[in-house]
Amino acid sequence: MPRRALIDYRPWLLASLAASISYFFARDNYLPGDLLIVWKGAAVACLAVYAARRAKNADGWLLVAVLALGALGDMALELDMIAGGALFAAGHLTAIALFLRNPRERRTGSQWLAAMTLLIGTPLVAALLALPDPRWPMAAGYAAIVGAMAASAWVSRFPRYRVGVGAVLFVVSDLLIFAREGQLVPEDLTWWTIWPLYYAGQFLIATGVVRTLRLGRA
Repeated sequence: MPRRALIDYRPWLLASLAASISYFFARDNYLPGDLLIVWKGAAVACLAVYAARRAKNADGWLLVAVLALGALGDMALELDMIAGGALFAAGHLTAIALFLRNPRERRTGSQWLAAMTLLIGTPLVAALLALPDPRWPMAAGYAAIVGAMAASAWVSRFPRYRVGVGAVLFVVSDLLIFAREGQLVPEDLTWWTIWPLYYAGQFLIATGVVRTLRLGRA
């Protein structure tokens, strides 16, 4: 990587990692709520800045919007679940637009099968996890958007083993949230897994899309 790129761009990735890791260990230390909310949002916000500094076209700015909505969603979730979910849904819809604008030239049967599994399986599993809560249709509807995001990522021209896997990690983290709300998995398990899976997904999506757009290849 050119020296200028190293100086101008990599620090935002390092800042994002530092914010994510430090938040993970600080969130149970009874710090002021406002501080933790901003701290939490900073992790993905730094990824948005990283993407913005490298954005050269509409696809680049769509990625910035996805990450910015994710950072806002992270903070909003600490105040209101519905508002946070709405921001994330908007981010997923933006990501779907980005991925559909960048289709893979050749798609194998296994790739289509994986995409359909994500598209159909994600809301189905979410509904099963949410039942018998009367809000299960809301959970399934949101999960349908997440599943569509992951499915479109998997068949896009972006690298499956970075962007595709990142989208799948996002799906898993959300399904664990539904399982936690339904008291189907131990609290300790979700405490240690949801944030790392979610952040890893955002990080892989951000760096995978940026790298592909920069190199101009799949």
